[in-house]
Order: sequence, then C-alpha cells, then structure tokens
Amino acid sequence: MKSPSMAKTVGMVKAYAAQNKDAPLAPMEIRRRELGPSDVSIAIRYCGICHSDLHKARDEWGVTQYPIVPGHEIVGQIEATGSAVGKFKTGDWVGIGCLIDSCLTCQSCKNGQEQHCEKGATYTYNSPDIHLGGMTYGGYSEKIIVDEAFVLRIPKELDPAAAAPLLCAGITIYSPMVRWNVKKGEKVGVAGIGGLGHVAVKIAKALGSHVTAITTSESKAQAARILGADDSLISNDADAMAKNVQTLDVIIDSIPASHDVDALLQLLKRDGVLVLVGLPAEPLQVFAKTLARKSRILTGSQIGGITQTQEMLDFCAAHGIVADVEIIPIQKINEAYARMKKGDVHYRFVIDMASLKESNKKSTAR
Repeated sequence: MKSPSMAKTVGMVKAYAAQNKDAPLAPMEIRRRELGPSDVSIAIRYCGICHSDLHKARDEWGVTQYPIVPGHEIVGQIEATGSAVGKFKTGDWVGIGCLIDSCLTCQSCKNGQEQHCEKGATYTYNSPDIHLGGMTYGGYSEKIIVDEAFVLRIPKELDPAAAAPLLCAGITIYSPMVRWNVKKGEKVGVAGIGGLGHVAVKIAKALGSHVTAITTSESKAQAARILGADDSLISNDADAMAKNVQTLDVIIDSIPASHDVDALLQLLKRDGVLVLVGLPAEPLQVFAKTLARKSRILTGSQIGGITQTQEMLDFCAAHGIVADVEIIPIQKINEAYARMKKGDVHYRFVIDMASLKESNKKSTAR
C-alpha cells in the first residue's frame, strides 16, 4: 500500500453522487488520479447496484462520508495501461469488485485474503483515498484507475452486464461455500431469494448440492425452483419449519433486513453452519442454547480475496452462471433504489454507463 500523497490527476470525469443521507443521487464531477506505472485506466461500461450501495448512500450503517459515489460491481474495458503493466492490455474486458488496494504484505494479504488486510484494505468507494486524499469514489462514474493487482479478467463466456453483480454478489456467495466445503450431496439452504440469494441458488447447484430456498413468499419460492432449487420452505409457516428442523448442512443467509436467525439455526443438523452475508443494519437475536444443543456454527463472510474472486469468475464461466439483471440508465438510479428498498427487482439492477453521457447538469468535488 502506497503512502498517502497528492497524486496528479487525470482530470474530471462524470459521476452520480449523494450529497447527504436524504439527498437523491445526482450528477457530479469527480477527479481521477494520473495513471501510475502499475495502473490501468478502465472505461466503465456497466455497474451493478448492490444493496450495500443503498445502505451506504443512506448512511444506514452510520459510517458514510459525503459526497458518496457508490458502485463496486464494475465491468469495463481497459483504455490505457501504465508502463509496468503486464497482465492486461488495451481493450481487455475487466472487472473491479469491492477492493482496490491493500498492503499485500500482511499475513491476510499473503494468504489471499486482501479483504481482511491487517493494515486496512482500501475499498472501491467511501474508503480513505491514499492517492488523492479524501474518500474513494466508485463505479457510478465514467472511468476508474486501479492498480492491476486488483483488476479481474472477465471471461469471454460471460455477458459483461450480467457478470457485473458477480464482482460482489458472486464472490460473497462463492467464498463461504468454498470455505465450508459445499459439495455434491450437501443439503444447502438459501435464505432470501434476492440479489444475493438467486446467485447462491445457482452456485450451490453448480457445486452439486441439494438446494432448499427459504423465503416468506410463495412466488419467490416458485422463482427459486426455476433458478434450480430442489425444493422450498416458507419461513413464516410454523408447521413447515418444524418439519424441517435438523435437515440442512449449510445455510447461506442473504436477508438484508432484521429476521429470525434463531429459527433458521434450528434447521441445521449437528455441526451445521449458518453464514450471514446479507448484513442487516439492526442487531440480530440468537439464543445460545440453539447453538450449543447441536454444536451449530453461526458465522459471517465478507466477499473474498482477488485470487478467489478470479476463481469464482472462471467457475461461473465454466457453469454458465450470471446474475439475472434489469439494465437501467443511470438517470433511473433513484427509482431503482426505491424499488430495491421494496424488493421490487428481478434480481439485480445494472447501470448501462453509456447513459451517463446524457447527464449534463453537474457539480464538482475536490
């Protein structure tokens, strides 16, 4: 990780930003740094909309610094490379996920877990910018400049727009499944069939497991079966939940709002694992005895390292996995946020960044 410095900038680029937690996202210009020897400049073609974008833009986690330019599901093409770049060339389709820098020397980084960098990873947006000062700005913008070590190659088998959500949702699901050894014959529950959950169903099936979709909605249960789930469980049906106690090996909990985690834990067999990936803003309640009685494990997972993210993209390419997306112009971003808040998206919004050229009104940052 480089020392903070006031690097030269490549100039002003168009973006969309929120100025405070109540403000709609609106056009704004931001600065990008000058291309360094190991950097690539990426013209952003598509950017997925993650639920954490909404959390951050509305300061639901209480840590947002404004103005904020969200977006960490970035797919684009390289338009320029630094003199020392060896992995990529101009024109390559590439991706940027949640990370754009880390120290690369601590034990976590050496173990391929840059997201847990002990000196502090730099996230794609709303993280201290070690080059320009202030905070980093994300993918709701024309271009981004990133060290090649944090750039992912998008396999040619993947549709670029539908691959964008894999850079967060995909690795968020894939990493814990690999960690907890999801494999053929495992019984896996997916709680919440939304932006994360629908990808979880696809990846779990590709790994050979028997998948149970857990949802409050019969319509989403039916949709999950179309995605590949073997069966479904309506979580507010007490009788159905009781009949399924101690039937699952792993549950991927992708629900982003407050919910009954204890009821989900009871579905696990002895030594079963429930992985929280939805990250609700509110605390969740768990009874210790539910964990202790069957030695159940409650854990969480935060994306994955760069090598594992590339592994995930290659796995998805080999199995034909992409997100189900609705492509929107950036001018509909606030409408998309409102719909996402209501769960009205099937299953992931992706911004066509060509639409950014239509935004003429602007304000300036830095």
